[in-house]
Amino acid sequence: MNDVALQSFVNKWLTARPAMRVALAFVDPAERDAHVALAAFEQELIEAAYGISETHVAQTKLNWWAEELAGAAASGGRHPLVRALFASERANRVQAQQWLAPVLAAQGHFDQATPSDFDAQLAQAEPFHGALAELETAWWFGAGADASRAARMATLGHVLAMTAQLERSVDGERLALPMARLARHDLNREGLKSDNPARREAVRAQLTDLRGAYRKAWAQPGPLSVFRGLQARVDTRVAGKARGQADPLAALSERLAQPGGPATAFAAWSATRQARAAQR
Repeated sequence: MNDVALQSFVNKWLTARPAMRVALAFVDPAERDAHVALAAFEQELIEAAYGISETHVAQTKLNWWAEELAGAAASGGRHPLVRALFASERANRVQAQQWLAPVLAAQGHFDQATPSDFDAQLAQAEPFHGALAELETAWWFGAGADASRAARMATLGHVLAMTAQLERSVDGERLALPMARLARHDLNREGLKSDNPARREAVRAQLTDLRGAYRKAWAQPGPLSVFRGLQARVDTRVAGKARGQADPLAALSERLAQPGGPATAFAAWSATRQARAAQR
């Protein structure tokens, strides 16, 4: 990408998803810029939904995105990412409501409290991340492609990432661990701020549930994009390995931040092979 403004958004995505640097080498060069633009666009929506502390500011930004996407098919868009997306023929694979669905879902999550249990946590995250996955699946594989597996992987990936950022959640309305898990391990907000035996066991229990959920998700139908497939493989591996460490939270954070190495390269190759098979 030669556009400086566009590249800045791509860099933000790569910072948030470091494993994707490995994936770039496996994506068809003729399609790479368009696919990367979509991934960076998804990251912008995620940051608008979760990365802004003032709710009214986040709502204003999401309203802007809704207006931008509603008129993009006719105007071509104003935002550099939207212009790049609607310049691609792949934009025609995505229905108008699929562009808007993630924004509308994100607008509805601001008043949500800490979920009661793990299943409620997944149900709370699914509307937004599932909508992102449906958009992405249509973009990569066509309007009729089944987004079931992608939606569940996107949801689990969000919960895993929030678990890794547990300490940051303490100052917000919604904690990274569900209420039942906190009660079982006799944890409050203060207990989540620093390392202690109860926090370690609570995180270990969260990773145990995530590992089981990933196992079920891999059995669901539907293709995964190269980027989604790689992230799902990295997340599945990291959740399992961090769970067995003495300090699972520290291990989780470290492994998500530095997912490189031969295992990640092999995962990228596997994700690419399966995505190409699904596209055929």
